[in-house]
Amino acid sequence: MLRHLLTLEDLSTEDIRRIFAIAADIKSKYLGGLREPILPGRTLALLFEKPSLRTRVSFEAGMAHLGGNTLYLGSDVGWGTREAPADFSRVLGGYVDAVVCRAKSHETVATLARYSGCPVINGLTDRSHPCQALADLLTLDELVGDLAGRKLAFIGDANNVARSLAWGCARLGMRFAIAAPRGYQFDAEFVQRLKNKVGGVKLSITHDAEEAVADATAVYTDVWASMGQEAEAEKRRRDFAAYQVNTRLMGKAPGDAYFLHCLPAHRGEEVTDEVIDGPRSVVLQQAKNRMHVQKGVLVWLLGPRV
Repeated sequence: MLRHLLTLEDLSTEDIRRIFAIAADIKSKYLGGLREPILPGRTLALLFEKPSLRTRVSFEAGMAHLGGNTLYLGSDVGWGTREAPADFSRVLGGYVDAVVCRAKSHETVATLARYSGCPVINGLTDRSHPCQALADLLTLDELVGDLAGRKLAFIGDANNVARSLAWGCARLGMRFAIAAPRGYQFDAEFVQRLKNKVGGVKLSITHDAEEAVADATAVYTDVWASMGQEAEAEKRRRDFAAYQVNTRLMGKAPGDAYFLHCLPAHRGEEVTDEVIDGPRSVVLQQAKNRMHVQKGVLVWLLGPRV
C-alpha cells in the first residue's frame, strides 16, 4: 500500500517511533562522519509554491547524504496552470520516487497524493507542517527522553505548526497546552477529531499564557502572521501583544523549561532576543533536526520494509 505523509494524523504512534529510531541511527552515524547511501539512485522532487530555507535545503542535503538526488520544481513546471492536476500528478509520479510539496493550500497536496503513483510528503501547507512537528518532538525526545506525561506549551496562533504539534503530542502521550486570544484558537471540529481518533488526549486550551507555561517541559511560539497573512499583520500584532514569549513569561515556566521556535522568527514580536538567544533555547537543534528526521521519513517511505 502506498504511504504518504500529509499530516501527523496519517501516522500511528508506532510509525512516529519508527521514524525517530531511523533518524536517530542516521544522525549518530552522520555526526561520526558516516553518510550511508541507503537510497542510491532514488529521486526526490521538490514541488514548491512558497519560498523556503529549512525545508528545501534540509531535504536536498538529506537526500544527497542518502545517496539519492533531488529536482527543485518551481512555477515553471506549470503545476495547477498548464494541465489538469490529475494529469500532472500521474506524470510526475512516474518520473520520481517521492515528492515533497510545499503549497499555499492543503488541498493542493491532498490532490497531488490522490493521483500520484509515488509517496507525497507535505513540506508545509496552511493546515499542516508535519515534518516541522516531527523535528520538534525528536528534539525534545533527545533532550528529556520519553515524552509521555510531559507538557508542551504553545503560545500563539493555532496555525499549521500548532495543529501538527497537537497531533504529535497526542500520539506520543504528551500534554499539549495552547494559549491564544479569542478567535485564534483551535476550532471545535479539529478538537473533536483529535479526541475521536486518539484516546486519552491531554489538550488544554486557554487565553492565559502564564497558565499554559506552568509546569511545561518546553515553551513554543511561532510568528503571529504567517506567509499569506501579511494583510492581517498589524491587527495580529495588536491582538497578540500580550502573548510575547519574553523573560517574564519564561519565568513562569519551570527553570529547566526549553524554548522552541520553528523559525524564521520575528524578533521583538513573538519572542525577545533574550529568550531565543538564551541558554534554554534549542532552536538551532530543532532546525538541524529537520534534516535528520526527514531522512528518517524518506527511509521509512522508500527504504526496505523491516
